[in-house]
Amino acid sequence: MGQSGRSRHQKRARAQAHLRNLEAYAAQPHSFVFSRGRAGRSVRQLSLDLRRVMEPLTATRLQIRKKNSLKDCVAVAGPLGVTHFLILSKTETSVYFKLIRLPGGPTLTFRINKYTLVRDVVSSLRRHRMHEQQFAHPPLLVLNSFGPHGMHVKLMATMFQNLFPSINVHKVNLNTIKRCLLINYSPESQELDFRHYSIRVVPVGASRGMKKLLQEKLPNMSRLQDVSELLATGAGLSESEAEPDGEHNITVLPQAVAGRGNMPAQQSAVRLTEIGPRMTLQLIKIQEGVGEGNVLFHSFVHKTEEELQATLAAKEEKLRLKAQRQDQQAQNVQRKREQREAHRKKSLAGMKRAQAEADGEDSDAEDPGAPAEAEGVSQQEEEEDEAEYFRQAVGEEPDEDMFPKAAKRRRPAGPPGKKRRVKERKPDRGSDRRPPKAKGRHPGAQAKVGPKGAARDHRRGRPWPPKRVA
Repeated sequence: MGQSGRSRHQKRARAQAHLRNLEAYAAQPHSFVFSRGRAGRSVRQLSLDLRRVMEPLTATRLQIRKKNSLKDCVAVAGPLGVTHFLILSKTETSVYFKLIRLPGGPTLTFRINKYTLVRDVVSSLRRHRMHEQQFAHPPLLVLNSFGPHGMHVKLMATMFQNLFPSINVHKVNLNTIKRCLLINYSPESQELDFRHYSIRVVPVGASRGMKKLLQEKLPNMSRLQDVSELLATGAGLSESEAEPDGEHNITVLPQAVAGRGNMPAQQSAVRLTEIGPRMTLQLIKIQEGVGEGNVLFHSFVHKTEEELQATLAAKEEKLRLKAQRQDQQAQNVQRKREQREAHRKKSLAGMKRAQAEADGEDSDAEDPGAPAEAEGVSQQEEEEDEAEYFRQAVGEEPDEDMFPKAAKRRRPAGPPGKKRRVKERKPDRGSDRRPPKAKGRHPGAQAKVGPKGAARDHRRGRPWPPKRVA
């Protein structure tokens, strides 16, 4: 097999570049955009449109269930490197938008006075430019009129700036800027205008016919005698195709931009096309933590210095009581643990003492099941042999006092006053159990005992005379 086309140094450089890209991607801000509660169809669609604005640094296919709480989302956001939450909710009176910075806050709560979905914005435009390549990079953030109007305005500007990665104007690639997010603050009404645009760069200084030729789709020139007619007069073109350009959108490009005719050091026009969504926001309050904590600013509730001090004192007292309860609970848990440990030690000591007493009693008493001495064993076996010989000779069980050390045997049950024949048994070899009886037997091989104890012959039906024991 042939060697790989890449050398060892090339592979190492490629791996290092990939690692640097991963580190740079992890350092960028990431966000979760979702709705909470019974938001309704329109608000859920607005959350999807807002998620589209935050691409690609957001969870595109995020799904939040009803049983998931905000703590669950915070717990998941940590390992994934998520830095912001954008939450939409709806009440009976209005729709609200929360911007949360993780992991410690603050939380900005806005009221959405008006909003327009992407489909409504696109349907109102005569021409719209929106394709998937525009969402491969984050949008360019533009903040307008965020001046010295208070600390809450400065905090809002900082929160919106931290939503997107920072841009180095000396190293930025203009081909990565395809969208623009404009947030305008009105000091009179204290409202924010949220607008989302698509950016398009076209060359300036060419006639309408030349612009048509530079585009991908050529115009219809079937009625023209020469191409010069198109370049000179722009025949066959409508007046609506020529968009007005002026000093407000004409600039000199510092580098080449994707598109025909956009050369560096040449003038080009930057055109914006709104692609939605559109929102009008009003700041309600700013909280210190994640969805909770001290209220740093409120648009409708204004407290005096005395009221703020009283609120802080009440909160400190509440925290002090909570800490006191926690200390008391910790002491109770420690006391109960010590009581359980003492009770366990006492129980173990009692069990050991009872075991020792039982061992002492067993050592003093005689063991009834202990094996006899060698002489006693031999004498017992001798008496058992004599008792067996007596049974075979006489046919009766010996008296108890005749052979006291011999093992007693149970006499088989039978009719009273009737002597039974004692058969000689062969000594067992290795087992005390009797061999099983054969299932099949010959009709004349074994006699059947009748109801009166007499044996009968099955072949003839005649009774056999009883045998006497000598």
